Amino acid sequence: MAKESYEQRFLEKLNVPETLTFDDVLLRPTESNVEPEQAGTDTNVSKSVTLSVPVLSAAMDTVTSTEMAIEMARQGGLGVLHRNMSVEATGDAVERVKRADELIIRDVVTASPDQTVQEVDAMMSSEGVSGAPVVDDDDIVLGIISGTDIRPYLEVGDRDEVREAMTDEVITASDDVTAREALELMYEHKIERVPIVDENGTLTGLVTMQGILQRREYDAAARDSSGRLRVGVAVGPFEEDRAVVADEAGADVLFIDCAHAHNRSVIDSAKAIKSAVDADVVVGNIGTAEAARELIDFADGLKVGIGPGSICTTRVVSGAGMPQITAIASVADVAAEHDVPVIADGGIRYSGDAIKAIAAGADAVMLGSYFAGTDEAPGRIITMNGKKYKQYRGMGSVGAMQSGGGDRYLKDADEDEEYVPEGVEAATPYKGSLESELHQLVGGMQSGMGYVGAESIQDVKETAEFVRVSPAGQTEGHPHDVVITDEAPNYKPRE
Repeated sequence: MAKESYEQRFLEKLNVPETLTFDDVLLRPTESNVEPEQAGTDTNVSKSVTLSVPVLSAAMDTVTSTEMAIEMARQGGLGVLHRNMSVEATGDAVERVKRADELIIRDVVTASPDQTVQEVDAMMSSEGVSGAPVVDDDDIVLGIISGTDIRPYLEVGDRDEVREAMTDEVITASDDVTAREALELMYEHKIERVPIVDENGTLTGLVTMQGILQRREYDAAARDSSGRLRVGVAVGPFEEDRAVVADEAGADVLFIDCAHAHNRSVIDSAKAIKSAVDADVVVGNIGTAEAARELIDFADGLKVGIGPGSICTTRVVSGAGMPQITAIASVADVAAEHDVPVIADGGIRYSGDAIKAIAAGADAVMLGSYFAGTDEAPGRIITMNGKKYKQYRGMGSVGAMQSGGGDRYLKDADEDEEYVPEGVEAATPYKGSLESELHQLVGGMQSGMGYVGAESIQDVKETAEFVRVSPAGQTEGHPHDVVITDEAPNYKPRE
């Protein structure tokens, strides 16, 4: 009897559910009145943060640093800064993103009336500005000087003092000026910058024509209530100090950056971080409904993905994981009952995969390798066999762990201890601008929305249906029986 019970127990373990990933399913086309360009892509990535584009760049040190985060926000998405840097550097990186497209520049380059024209000209050149307010020792605005004030034809000598060359009739504005009001002042007075002063005439900031026009160029950008670019920050599962610094610097969303968040120590630490900050806190990664139930009471968002990434080896090293479509659906079933957004992290190779993730229940998708080859990614460019590539590595790779990311995998090895990696270091084809990649990605997602008759991300989640695809159907879905002579910008053949 004991032997039979023993055998029965292990036979029951083999009675397992079938799980699915992106290639296993397709969206079922339906009657539609939705044109792709009309499909809306607004979504929430956390309880209080909305984006116009449902896409995030991964918190990887070869994907998202400040340049990527700035451009992601400008394009309507969200960049999540990696954490393989010091806590102080994290705060500085957040501040750089938040300052990037500010209407009012707070860190203003100023000149003194006693400086020489030559000195100020050199200063403006080194600081990358074409003009500067002239202030006294108390920061009272006395005038403004620009490149046009010190051209040789104006008969201003290099050794002349700034007071001799500056424009002393200065048009100023108060701190509550809007972009439209500032622009009207500039057009009316034919100027390119307006100093912002308080009631005493003390300089508090600067608005420039270039800054206003740049904000107009990115009218769908992800901005906070003050008009600053939004930014996410990855923090370790036990890094409350990094979380507090990032929060104080202005981070909009903190991401508990852990490979397996369904861990009691991680959950307790995430709760402590949530209580210590004002920013929204997204917790991940998870892949089951049980994990979602553990986190749903305090998390502002859930991130899904156990081993689907292109450079992740978690599933083959640990034998654990969950195919991504099933993982998303399992978590979304729980999250939907509590209006908690779900982010699908990893495994997305094509725009069709991204909209499948939404149909399975995600509110947004996070991508790593998809963006690692862009200009804005920090990985270095390398050339192999005459083709350009960019460095790309998993945060579970030896190199990333040695840089400080080992605790993402709940591993804290000493310097002399050998790591057990769950990722590899690789190269990904160079792609060009992030703007172009996002255009193709979001455009493809909108095409999918047109096929299923969905006007919004919520419509996709609620109405889209899947069909199963056989291996023959998977082959049929890709270009076949031809030799591709011209590459498409949104398709890379499967290897």
